[in-house]
This record gives sequence, structure tokens and C-alpha cells, in this order.
Amino acid sequence: MPNWILGNKFDTIYPHKGSIKTLWETRWKFACQKGVYPFHDGSFEDFEPIFQKLISENINDASTDEYTSTFFPIASDLESQASQALDSGKPDDAIDLLRRAAVVYRISRFPYVDITQPNSIKRAAFERQKQVYLKAASRWDPPIKEVIIPHSSRGRNDGQEIPIYTRIPRNARPDNPVPVVFIMTGLDGYRPDNSQRTHEIIGRGWAVVIAEIPGTADSPADPADPSSPDRLWDSVFAYMATQPMLDMSQVVLWGLSAGGFYAIRAAHTHASRLRGAIAHGAGCHYFLDKEWLSRVDDHEYPFSIMPGWTKKYGYDDTEVFVQEARKKFSLVETGIVDRPSCRLLLLNGVADGITPIEDSLLLFNHGSPKEGRFFEGLPHMGYPDSLPVAYRWLEDLLPCREDLESLSVLEVHVWFTLKTHHVINLKTVPKIVVMHIELSQVNSNALLV
Repeated sequence: MPNWILGNKFDTIYPHKGSIKTLWETRWKFACQKGVYPFHDGSFEDFEPIFQKLISENINDASTDEYTSTFFPIASDLESQASQALDSGKPDDAIDLLRRAAVVYRISRFPYVDITQPNSIKRAAFERQKQVYLKAASRWDPPIKEVIIPHSSRGRNDGQEIPIYTRIPRNARPDNPVPVVFIMTGLDGYRPDNSQRTHEIIGRGWAVVIAEIPGTADSPADPADPSSPDRLWDSVFAYMATQPMLDMSQVVLWGLSAGGFYAIRAAHTHASRLRGAIAHGAGCHYFLDKEWLSRVDDHEYPFSIMPGWTKKYGYDDTEVFVQEARKKFSLVETGIVDRPSCRLLLLNGVADGITPIEDSLLLFNHGSPKEGRFFEGLPHMGYPDSLPVAYRWLEDLLPCREDLESLSVLEVHVWFTLKTHHVINLKTVPKIVVMHIELSQVNSNALLV
């Protein structure tokens, strides 16, 4: 690929590479203050002393034990404060403290939890992250639950169980099953890293299922087998089909970053089971190009990404990964994207230095027609502009069912933009003193009962 759309940035070494001080002062401090990736759900007050210590001790390599262990004292202190809050009858304070601790553990286990090293400090950090996260999320309304399901379609080198998270809205019942958004996580973002997405999805009356992709976190799928994700999703869908509160005719995938690759694949391999799929920041072919891989470590990813990529695809040797991975895993070279697909939305920033925008554009020349929205000047994932587009697309695809029974406020201002056959039973809404209905926004076919 001689002329990358990334342009001069392709050959640029971004200034934060190799320097924790520059990373913090030019990129991560601002992200932390704003509470955006990778610090979403976190608190600046927790991280500032950690990074000052990393800077003062010149710890620049996030793959080291020294980097990870620097985060543990503050995370442990937050856990202790949470326990005290619970003992004092302050569950809301405890939930907040546990949330903060989970984010500290998240950043400590960056950039990758090596699945081949079960006793590593990164794995220990991930285990602690999951523990404190579920202590908080299990107290939400509705709660996030961890479910360990059988890998019923497992192959010889796959594990036997699949850990997933589920979050089901309160309006879901066997006689009122709800749509499902199935999130496929990324290289460094795992199941406990999607709180806000679950809030948004639940708020629209949909259920959430979250699973990790092959070669990462707790996924049992054989990372070296290109077809292992197909078996993985078969098993997840088989489990979902046993849950009467889930509407299996209304399932949409949302693959995030490295998970976008699997959303593209599943949109073709499992098209008949899906209403649609979002591939967000996805690679499919050129992201495994030798020339691209030769420079990807110079771009916007905070640390070195190549060791994680190598392990994630089942390789021990980076050079072998560079030589072999595209032929083995490319969704173009293997013909996957020439099959019919479900509706597929492609989202990314045009200035993505991790997975080239060429991979999204390439898909328009293969298989079924695609949909896409790409954001000029924005890096990997196209944040923040890409998120509203994703939610609008989901709203057009899935029926939104308001969970009015969950309302308990004294005054509710309701702006109805009702679609055909959307029924609101006002008798189910307790304790409402004032309800303002903007009648001009009510569809003539909407029914208020």
C-alpha cells in the first residue's frame, strides 16, 4: 500500500512514544480530567499521584511489573474506603469508590493481558479489576451479572467455558422479550470497561451481552485459529436462545476496535442471526500489511502495540506474525467479506494510525452494500463524534421500549417522539405530579392508554 490516507503521519513518530511524562502531560492528563478513554469512569485525583510517581522514577515501559505495581496502593486504598462505606451503610459511596478502583486497575494492566501468562502481574491486576467492578456493577439497577456459559461449539484447542457479562432491563419478561446489543471487546478494553455503553443501551430498553474476543482477557477461543470466533459466537448465541427475556430476532453486534474485526466477520458468517452490526475502528485487511505493521508502533497508541497484536493472533514471534498474519487472518484474502452480510455500519476516524481507514473503505467493494461514517482529522475510533452516530443507527434499527415502570420521580417532563405502535401505559408511572406532553411531537398512530 504505497500511499496511505494517513499521509505524512504514517512516517511520523508521535512525541509521546517511549515517554510516560510526555504521554501524561500531552495526552492522558487531559483525557483523565475529562473522564474519556481510557479513563472513563475514573477520577483525576486517583491518577495524578500515580503518574507523578511513574515520571519521577522514570518508569516508561508499561509492560514492566514496576509500572503495574505503582497503581496498586491507590487501588487498594479505594477498596478499603469502599469496605468502610459499606460497613457504615453508605452503599452509593461504596459503589463510587469501587468504580474508581476498577479504573485504576484497568490502567495498571495496560496495554495487554497476555493470555499465555496466567500468573503475570497484568493478569493479577485484571482479576482485581473484575472483582471490584462486579462489586459495584452488581449493585446497579438493573445490575450487571457475570455468567459462565458452556462453550458448546468448542474446537480441540478452545477452552470449555465462556465468561460473559449481561445486563437486562427491568421491562424484559418472557412475554415481553427485548432486543439485544452484543458487544465484542477490544485489545485492551475488556468486559469491565463498558459501563457507559451499558447505561445508554439499557436506557433504550435493550439488553446487553458482552464477550471478549479471541486472544484477549478471558476468551477461551483459540487465538491461532481464524475460525475460532465463529464457534465462539455460535456458543454465545446458543446460550442467548435459552433466555426467554431476549428477543433473538432483534440482535445487533457492536465490535470495538480490535473487536470490530470480529463484528465484520460475524456480519458475514452469522448474517441470518443478526439485524445488524457496527464495526467501530475496525481492521479487516490492510491493518495486517507488512508496511503498516512496520510503523504502527510509532502512532497514537500510548504504548507499543505490536507485542499485544502478536500474542493476540496466537504468535510468539513478532517477525513471524508480520510475515504470516495477513494471509491467514485477512477477511479479504480468506473471502469472508465476499459473502452476503447483515446490515453493517463502519465507523472510524480518518486519521486512525492503528487500523487504517483503508480497511473500512475497502469493504464497499466487497459483498453486500455497507454503511459508513468517517470523521476527518480524528484518530482511532473517531471519538467523540462517532458515538452519537452509533446510537442513532441503533435506534433506527431496533425498537425502543421505554421502561416507564422504573420512573419514581415527583415530576417528569416527557418529550414524546413516538413511533408507530409505540404504546405508553401512563397508569404504570407512579408518583407523577406533572407531565408535559409536547403534542406536536406525538405520531398520529401513537397510542396513550
